[in-house]
Amino acid sequence: MTIHFIGAGPGAPDLLTLRGRDLIAACPVCLYAGSLIPRAMLDWCPPSARIIDTAPLDLDAIIAEMQAAHGAGREVARLHSGDLSIWSACGEQMRRLDALGIPYSVTPGVPAFAAAAASLKRELTLPGVAQSLVLTRTSGRASAMPPRETLATFAASGTTLAVHLSIHVIDQVVTELTPFYGADCPVAIVFRASWPDERILRGTLASIAEQVREAALERTALILVGPALRAEDFGDSALYSAGYDRRFRPGGGT
Repeated sequence: MTIHFIGAGPGAPDLLTLRGRDLIAACPVCLYAGSLIPRAMLDWCPPSARIIDTAPLDLDAIIAEMQAAHGAGREVARLHSGDLSIWSACGEQMRRLDALGIPYSVTPGVPAFAAAAASLKRELTLPGVAQSLVLTRTSGRASAMPPRETLATFAASGTTLAVHLSIHVIDQVVTELTPFYGADCPVAIVFRASWPDERILRGTLASIAEQVREAALERTALILVGPALRAEDFGDSALYSAGYDRRFRPGGGT
């Protein structure tokens, strides 16, 4: 039997992938992170499914549930918010399963930064403005940042930053980024992207911290920083230029 790790997306139940939905519907056991995943996501579970909220469980207890299901010949859907490739805490679970010889699969999900960009109706990489997106965070109780992974290091590029899990230290984020981007650099904060209570704050590095305090945002908010958030005077991509010669339109413009 297999443990199916599923990226459940940013929150909206209809942003779950079809593969993820089908796996949930086929598994008689579902483990989900209840503090981050809406109950509506569990509507896909079979009527008789054993559903376990892992929010109050430690790693040993979670693995014990997986072992028990595997031993009973039952497939498991293991739901995590967003996408599994970043800050999902799946790595240590997979390592335990490898040691136990229990097979697992991984299904990607819509990441929070993509949902936030959609809510903002912004492309985060614009020609001549930004061609990279840095996904990062600040140190927290669960995981410290490696010494060389600092906001200053990434900010030196001047590209778009998506700063996760850091809304509670917004003043620190502003202080570290301002020397590189300038006080008037645009900032957007998306709280609970794609959820019914989603909120968006728009401002600059000079104004955003006060907005966060006024809105009393303390968690589950993504900070986006960079000139691409406000740029309008940027060039068109050559990809769709009439004169651009490319594989699927050879001799374009001739």
